[in-house]
Amino acid sequence: MTYNVEALTTLVEQFMKIPSVGRKTAQRMAFHVLNISKKEAEDFAQAILDAHEKIRKCSICFNLSQDELCPVCKNPSRDTGVICVVEDPRDVIAIERTREFSGVYHVLHGVISPMNAIGPEQLTIKQLVSRTAKGEVKEVIMATNPTVEGDTTAMYIAKLLKPFEVKVTRLAYGIPVGADLEYADDVTLMRALEGRTVL
Repeated sequence: MTYNVEALTTLVEQFMKIPSVGRKTAQRMAFHVLNISKKEAEDFAQAILDAHEKIRKCSICFNLSQDELCPVCKNPSRDTGVICVVEDPRDVIAIERTREFSGVYHVLHGVISPMNAIGPEQLTIKQLVSRTAKGEVKEVIMATNPTVEGDTTAMYIAKLLKPFEVKVTRLAYGIPVGADLEYADDVTLMRALEGRTVL
């Protein structure tokens, strides 16, 4: 005999649509939703609807925003001459957590990936080139992930920006703080050597 409550099954299936959420985690989420009050459930559902209706892309950097411009682009103290190019809005949050970067961002919303039928035209590369062409940008930091697609995208953008004589840099990747060299893989060690700095 199969135990099946249709509404619960549907809820579990919806949670499973979230990336990296498997059946067991989705079931825990579904049971949590069932255990909260009706008011909390309504607030939860309303938060999802509000996010869909109110959040859009910043007209300059394409980061997520509730206004025409995101908080970073609105901030007059940010250095608009330095643009950090990232794949995803989550990467902006990660860099902002460091409190070390005072420039601005450009969110690509993905990387070039022929296997997934994603080409440059599906990303915000054209808009980045337009921003750089205005002549106010001194440096573009490529902060795409250290993957084949991330590296390909970074090199493709670097070629497009070459005519503007802007400095294009790449984030250094290597050995994490506190890690032992013997446990590092070959690619990580190679990147650590390439990204070495003067003491």
